[in-house]
Amino acid sequence: MTAESTDRLEGTPLIRPSSTDHPLYEDVVAACRTVYDPEIPVNIYDLGLVYTIEISPEAEVRIVMSLTAPGCPVAGEMPGWVADAVGAVPGVKTVDVEITWDPPWGMDMMSDEARLELGFM
Repeated sequence: MTAESTDRLEGTPLIRPSSTDHPLYEDVVAACRTVYDPEIPVNIYDLGLVYTIEISPEAEVRIVMSLTAPGCPVAGEMPGWVADAVGAVPGVKTVDVEITWDPPWGMDMMSDEARLELGFM
């Protein structure tokens, strides 16, 4: 591998950036905030479980998210909950939710609000 290709790999973010400039972005985030992990009294967005929200020009939404642990009891259900919540946003055409374990979720991914709610601040 050349130094140039190594630099590109090292500069690649672990989490793809979201479509924050899309007009539906804030509504999609609000919908994600209505979904809770049943074991933790904080929504999945503030927990930092939602890694990427990609919204195409055609209003097709792709969400890449993680769970707090691979053995999470709602692992099979959570993507459907997220898809249902985001699919109800006016203007959203389709929703695809993908679970990833790379990078693994960590407590440092939580928002300040989540840390406060859970007593970590």
